[in-house]
Amino acid sequence: MFKSKSGSPSEPSPTHGHPDQDCSGIHITLNPSSRATSPSAMAGKPSATPSPTPSATPFGPSQTKTINNNNSSSNSKANSKPSGKGGGDGDGKGTKKHKNADEESDIIGELIGDYGKWQFVMTFLLSLFQVPNTFHIYSPTFQAADKSFWCRRPSHLDDVPIDRWRNVSSSVENCRMLNYDWNALTSAQLSMSNFSLPKNLSETVACSAWEFDVHDNLGNTWSSEWNLVCDKEYLKNVAEMFFLAGVATGGITSGVLSDKFGRKMMLFISAVLQSIFGLALYFADSFEFYLVLRALLGIVSVSVTYAGLILAIEYVDGKWRTIAGMYNLFPLPVSYIMISGIAYLTQDYRNLQLCIGLPGVFLCLLWFVLPESPRWLLCKGRITEVKEVIRKAAAFNKRSLPDNLDKLLKPPVDEEETAAGVCELFRSKYLRLVTFCFLCIWFTMNLVYYGLVLNMNSFGGNIYLNSALAGLVEIPAIALAMYIINRTGKKWLFCATFFAAALACLCAAIVEGKPELLAMKITFVMIGKFTISAGNTIMPVYTAELYPTAIRNVGVGACNLAAGFALVLTPYLSLLTKIEVHLLMTLLTAWCIFGAIVIIFLPEAMQHHEHEEHDEDK
Repeated sequence: MFKSKSGSPSEPSPTHGHPDQDCSGIHITLNPSSRATSPSAMAGKPSATPSPTPSATPFGPSQTKTINNNNSSSNSKANSKPSGKGGGDGDGKGTKKHKNADEESDIIGELIGDYGKWQFVMTFLLSLFQVPNTFHIYSPTFQAADKSFWCRRPSHLDDVPIDRWRNVSSSVENCRMLNYDWNALTSAQLSMSNFSLPKNLSETVACSAWEFDVHDNLGNTWSSEWNLVCDKEYLKNVAEMFFLAGVATGGITSGVLSDKFGRKMMLFISAVLQSIFGLALYFADSFEFYLVLRALLGIVSVSVTYAGLILAIEYVDGKWRTIAGMYNLFPLPVSYIMISGIAYLTQDYRNLQLCIGLPGVFLCLLWFVLPESPRWLLCKGRITEVKEVIRKAAAFNKRSLPDNLDKLLKPPVDEEETAAGVCELFRSKYLRLVTFCFLCIWFTMNLVYYGLVLNMNSFGGNIYLNSALAGLVEIPAIALAMYIINRTGKKWLFCATFFAAALACLCAAIVEGKPELLAMKITFVMIGKFTISAGNTIMPVYTAELYPTAIRNVGVGACNLAAGFALVLTPYLSLLTKIEVHLLMTLLTAWCIFGAIVIIFLPEAMQHHEHEEHDEDK
């Protein structure tokens, strides 16, 4: 289905070294649509790499590498033997088998090493860009937190104690109050213990203004700033939907722009805009302006994630591409903990916005430290800049460079492949199965993961402590997933995370609504967060392994589209608790069980090569 154009192996490419040469042929190729909205995208996951599978590299760290410019591969192609299913030579039945990028090595990796001190420092600095991203996506947990409110007292009754006012006016229901001429009363009359309204008074009217509890440790929020309560309460979810719609839009465009203008340029332009929009939110004087800024913030935030992820992966080589992608996840839980502390100290949504908007300003200074991707520069034929990056990286890693560096550095000459479309995801029984299963799994994972993350204020207890604990439990979850992902089968480990999350959510649903068991409920929620976070780390790697190389980006892109639909729904999950207190956790339990069952139908990751070869024979 994906055949190379015929031609002599030694024939040079007509686009050799052209500045506008397509970079999709180098080891890291990302489909721009594949970064749409996934909370994995705002988190920096390796799912968009063509092959983030942690297979062994051809050269171990302690082995000597023979530098071979695989960009000029005519000789190796000419002398290569076809390999058939039976492994025979020259039988005419050979089938080209795609290599995973983690199984390949290119000239950049051979010169500076797969992973050394230079790569560690660069990928660490890149991971810092995930901090403001996490701040902005998680901030509504505090900025839109539910506050206690009641119908506002007339100005001449401000001296009446709140409890007395709520009792007399019957505004305990928050949105309505008794229809009475309150202007005819004085504070002294209303404060008298023996005062009461006529007993036959039962008609109520909607409140026109509200007062909010100033002693709840939440401070000023969206709700209190713009009266987003009662018939306007849905607007809080609309604000988050605007942000996530921006994430979807940015995911579609950021990849194309990153390929055209460079990863570093896209990263820092987006980071600058992210800081501007983030700080502008501090000065937003209307809810409509706030919505627009949140949408713009979503667009540039996913671009920061996308460009930073590509840079991190293209700085390294071999199996470290998977590790570099997963490495970007660690700032997420740390950021959860940090923003919980900042929100507790500020207790005002504007001051919180100012605090989370400032870090991006300082990160922009990394422009003078982080280099452009050497692989992207090589692809574009910018050899002088490539050599500068390689010399600095090699010196940092204490590696010597060959004298013939200019001859080794040539833009890649790759065989052209037919562009893969969405229809290719359904061209065989195997691909139809994998695509259908992963569409369901990505939707379920994002619904459950962000259902727990973004609705932390619906679980009861201290919102700051709950949020900090949610971040704390994710750190060992990510570390554990990174440790065992190369040591065991991904399928059953992935399936187990869903079943464990389902059990935890079910237990939380059982004790829901019982104040004396609040601590137990929070414990179960955190266990669910731990297990689903581990699964969220495994998911993109497992997905990429099961798709054939030629259509891997298209497959992951389709999965991210399903994740985007889930993200749009997550702000509304908190409304379920207003319908029935057990409904939210019960629904999350059902989705976890559904996801686990779907995973059972998938093959083990190690079996994907034979499926890939079988599909190409069709």
